[in-house]
Amino acid sequence: MTVLPDDGLSLAAEFPEATHEQWQRLIEGVLRKSGKEASGDAAENALSTLLEDGLTTRPLYTARDAAPDPGLPGFAPFVRGGRPEGNTTGGWDVRQRHAAADGSAVLTDLENGVTSLWLVVGDAGIPVSSLAAVLDGVYLDLAPVVLEAGAEVEPAARELLRVVDERGVAPEVVRGNLGADPLGYEARTGQSYDMAQATGLARRCADAYPGLRALTVDALPYHEAGGSAAQELGCSLATGVAYLRELTGAGLSVAEACAQLEFRYAATADQFLTVAKLRAARRLWARVAEVCGAPGQQVQHAVTSTVMMTPRDPWVNMLRATVATLAAGVGGADAVTVLPFDHALGLPDAFARRIARNTSTILIEESHLSRVIDPAGGSWYVERLTDELAHAGWEFFQSIEKAGGHATALRSGMVGERLAETWSVRSAKLAKRREPVTGVSEFPHLAEKPVVREPAPEPPSGGLPRVRRDEAFEALRARSDAHLAATGSRPRVYLAALGPAAAHTARLTFASNLFQAGGIEPVTEGSFADSGAREVCLCSSDALYEEQADSVAAELRAAGAEHVFLAGRPGQYTGVDGYVFAGCDAVAVLTAALDRMGVS
Repeated sequence: MTVLPDDGLSLAAEFPEATHEQWQRLIEGVLRKSGKEASGDAAENALSTLLEDGLTTRPLYTARDAAPDPGLPGFAPFVRGGRPEGNTTGGWDVRQRHAAADGSAVLTDLENGVTSLWLVVGDAGIPVSSLAAVLDGVYLDLAPVVLEAGAEVEPAARELLRVVDERGVAPEVVRGNLGADPLGYEARTGQSYDMAQATGLARRCADAYPGLRALTVDALPYHEAGGSAAQELGCSLATGVAYLRELTGAGLSVAEACAQLEFRYAATADQFLTVAKLRAARRLWARVAEVCGAPGQQVQHAVTSTVMMTPRDPWVNMLRATVATLAAGVGGADAVTVLPFDHALGLPDAFARRIARNTSTILIEESHLSRVIDPAGGSWYVERLTDELAHAGWEFFQSIEKAGGHATALRSGMVGERLAETWSVRSAKLAKRREPVTGVSEFPHLAEKPVVREPAPEPPSGGLPRVRRDEAFEALRARSDAHLAATGSRPRVYLAALGPAAAHTARLTFASNLFQAGGIEPVTEGSFADSGAREVCLCSSDALYEEQADSVAAELRAAGAEHVFLAGRPGQYTGVDGYVFAGCDAVAVLTAALDRMGVS
């Protein structure tokens, strides 16, 4: 009898080591049961997921997928973080966004977990003249202030520094960012302002306010225009390089110029892609800085994505924001802004702001997420995805540079066209519900009571568009809402279930969700004659369709049905007019149905 050492860990050593080939053979068996024949790498590829930028997520990662050494935290290439201690000393900077002149809300946030302020100033937010009042009671030596003022950056910065000086705050303890971002403003509005404002503010910060930065490299305009993660990275690099050229041309050293930049990225509910994006961003900027001959610790501000926010069933946005915040923390962001769940509806109320700030607090204080530096580091999947995304981002950056730099690429339309191409592909997936939007395209709630908020100031426009994942379905739901207001009822479809529950339940549930996504109320009880519907969808198994679909469709037509769908893939049925199935263009199907029903 073999005597094992009493360490509690040796039992597994008695089993033979599994091989990659054995796993692939098991996958072949699973695929065979589903009617697919594939072997070896082809079987593995069948389970892979194609991402944007030509990237692919594989079903299994092993040591053979290892990526280049990411280094150590605080050391080049800074994949694992720009500081040796990461966020372990107190978590990331919890940065709340404010676009209204509400000093009470600002103080409430700071008293309940927020550690810095992001103030939208100017026409799209707080008037410059109200800045002092908004900051009344704020300890400016403790709470960093980040401005977003667009073309009004110079008067806004001047006013902030006046308040700082007036209150006797020592220049060396002032923290934050004055928010100059000429190229970001141009991307938003199609208009430009003098770069001299940004370089002048940078010179003033470098000379008198060592902890204050002057410029923001905001990648949100590109993300919010439908860009991919790699395009967001490429645009941020191109913007950063353009600013380095301007700042060094104005007399700052490369190190001083780098120290004036803070980068802003979107954090989405795609957890791993967000983690990889932030890690790749630090690596890419480290490469740029290395070529320029300066340290390359990129300071990052992550913001939960507006593209993923929905005005319908907005409560789900809390869940999306939680995943995005977790990803930002794991990815090593220095500051994180959690947009309130009602952001898409207008100005957030006190409850929404409280949930937003507490999202970070729970992850930091209760989940202890920040106690580990680079929690995802060493994962073969994350390291490989980081490396692949870095290369894709670098490639897009090079294409911008070849076009003459970021300003030229923006003005020529090159950047907008590339982003639009990406969004077009993604829109097709959204329309087919290949990318589900919970509460909108999946599991919608037609009877939900709308959440109403005070209107927010109109954001800058005129440049790149702002998109949302739910926009096509939102347009359909708006048509349904208008019909409800005008007639007292929603457009309806009668779901005709054939056979026992085991035969029809799955397709009945699928069809019900699909039609509700377009604001069409499914009727499942009673007869077709009593349903008030003009359209019908048959729901059952393929076997029962063969037996009954044509005859039942004929009976329904005789009873007044004007259009008959079948829940399932197209088959040899003469009595039906259309099909709804997984992967069909739901937006096209629902639009046509509303058109036929006369819903304008």
